Amino acid sequence: MTQSHPRISKAVIPAAGLGTRFLPATKATPKEMLPVVDKPAIQYVVEEAVSAGLDDVLMITGRNKRPLEDHFDRNYELESALEKKGDAERLSKVQESSDLATMHYVRQGDPRGLGHAVLCAAPHVGHEPFAVLLGDDLIDPRDPLLQRMIEIQERHGGSVIALMEVAPEQIHLYGCAAVEATAEGDVVKVTGLVEKPDPADAPSSYAIIGRYVLDPHIFGILRTTEPGRGGEIQLTDALQQLAQDEKVGGPVHGVVFKGRRYDTGDRGDYLRAIVRLACEREDLGPDFRAWLRSYVAEEMQQS
Repeated sequence: MTQSHPRISKAVIPAAGLGTRFLPATKATPKEMLPVVDKPAIQYVVEEAVSAGLDDVLMITGRNKRPLEDHFDRNYELESALEKKGDAERLSKVQESSDLATMHYVRQGDPRGLGHAVLCAAPHVGHEPFAVLLGDDLIDPRDPLLQRMIEIQERHGGSVIALMEVAPEQIHLYGCAAVEATAEGDVVKVTGLVEKPDPADAPSSYAIIGRYVLDPHIFGILRTTEPGRGGEIQLTDALQQLAQDEKVGGPVHGVVFKGRRYDTGDRGDYLRAIVRLACEREDLGPDFRAWLRSYVAEEMQQS
């Protein structure tokens, strides 16, 4: 008989990074607030959490991140101005972000890595399993990855990480998982993890992408985890301990994702994400695709 595990209700979104790859744009604007078409990247992430049933959202922030809080708060002056103009469409869009979820914020005073950022969530999360969503990875809502991960965690307990198969020469950019097959095609048992290995030393081609569903035992491990790669407390190192000893916090499973993912953490991929999402919009797509075809044709002729 399948064991039932506690229902997950909380999501944690680390958002304390400095966004140095996007300077000078991020000198005064958080990278999470950079627009992806007409919404900031962070709103896509909160919407994903809410669509998976997680409407209690804790954001781990840092200095100069106040615009994140403002975005998910009410703006009465703007709303009043739009209401007086009779602009119901834009008023609805402005109010949408403030009505999405119950938002909480805590500062990561000392940016010591993803593991440390997750540890900052311990007082809010308590003894419940919880989800972690990284803002650089946008998952298309038509491919419900997080819902699937929650389903696996509630069935098996422990922790669940999102995996994606990448080319061997790219694995050094990610955390990498050693895995064993299970009876379900998209689910693997994780037996080991390593952060950004050399391609020759990688245990597989399965890269960790920015979605986790974690057992609360991870907090106890993170408190004693020594700084790893880059001098930071790595979440991957703590998960490695869980994978090696199921008695601590249950097994670690991986869900292999083959859907649509938009990487906004790199400048080139950020631009590609905008183009892809704009092309798929009903209101923008037809005209934008026509312009894009014309532009590409002109560039090819000139080259």
